Amino acid sequence: MNLGIIGCGAIGTDVALAADKIEEIKKIYLFDIKSQASKKLCKKINKADIKKVKDFLPLVDVVFEGASQKAVHEYAEEILNSGKDLILMSVGSLIKESFRCKLKKIAKEKNCKIYIPSGAICGIDGILSAGIGGVDEVTLVTTKPPESFGKIYNTRTVLFKGIAKDAVKKFPANINVAASLSLAGKGFNKTNVQIVADPVVSRISHKILAHGKFGRLRVELENMPNPNNPGSSYMASLSAIATLKKIIDPIQIGV
Repeated sequence: MNLGIIGCGAIGTDVALAADKIEEIKKIYLFDIKSQASKKLCKKINKADIKKVKDFLPLVDVVFEGASQKAVHEYAEEILNSGKDLILMSVGSLIKESFRCKLKKIAKEKNCKIYIPSGAICGIDGILSAGIGGVDEVTLVTTKPPESFGKIYNTRTVLFKGIAKDAVKKFPANINVAASLSLAGKGFNKTNVQIVADPVVSRISHKILAHGKFGRLRVELENMPNPNNPGSSYMASLSAIATLKKIIDPIQIGV
């Protein structure tokens, strides 16, 4: 199996380093709009080479996107039309139903998959299962240190309270978890979100509350920030790596 990586930031670096140690992955192709980022990462990866997306597509089986919503809009259709599986981290890019449906249609026609890692939260499998029986309400409360937002807050401050559709638009770099939760549950217009900056906390926490015919679900995870990007949870990288390994592994665990 050969892997293409779009985005050589904190998450892309973690995925590349892990992929370099996976026996089934023979070659890793790197691309970043900042050439210095891909060159720096390439020096750390034994199996790596640097190529533009259009050049590595014929050579890979799976493409990992860890760049931005803009990158998804620019490359996702091309990737899927090439019949390649896509691991997508910038889940907020799927907020528009028309774009989401277009990608789904292409994937069906080309017999490939779009994988969305659970990211920085736990409980996505429970929401997916509960949705079969019916979920009445889903709420996400995300609390981060102020530096995650690039601003100074001296007291606990609620930055946003509303639906996921608006949260994803206003905090595109901080709230991909809301997009993932929306897709797994009640959708972008019916998933409640609160975003909080708290100078007291040192970890990024995500709390999911849901109830329905299945019962009640309450999941809370306190994440360590990614060492290379305080605005991102380290769990997001681990989730991406786990998804990559799941594609390879013949034993599938979870829904």
